[in-house]
Amino acid sequence: MQTEVMLMDSVKKLGKSGEIVKVAPGYARNYLIPKGLAAPVTEAAKRRLKKLEAERAARAAEEKKAALEVAKKLDKLEITVNAHTTDGKRLYGSVGISDILAAIEANRGIKIERNQLELDDALREVGEYTPTIDLGHGVKVKFTIRIVGVENTAE
Repeated sequence: MQTEVMLMDSVKKLGKSGEIVKVAPGYARNYLIPKGLAAPVTEAAKRRLKKLEAERAARAAEEKKAALEVAKKLDKLEITVNAHTTDGKRLYGSVGISDILAAIEANRGIKIERNQLELDDALREVGEYTPTIDLGHGVKVKFTIRIVGVENTAE
């Protein structure tokens, strides 16, 4: 026996917000409904869902506007990082995400979260790199990192 519920929010492997799905009664009663992820299929639930979707759309528009403002501030960003080298090309250590985030904050005064920076691996050689910052809502900004080698003079 299954019961029909309307999803108020997207649930992985079940459906998207607004869909009417059939689930086990215990799953609906013990998990989906108490967490606000679903509601019994009624007219009141349909009205509530429309209101929620309107609020989400307004919030998404605000967040996208804020992301575009940050993207405008990060436009044509170029960062130069000095790092110690062993042979003039290979770094003594690496330039990691935290180093890059600190350089962005020092350069433009904008704090970027670690998960927004798309960097494949720590940078271990002198050169130019172009990672991406994902600000959400489809707004991505590419920037340039220039790593300059400084000879290690500790003897």
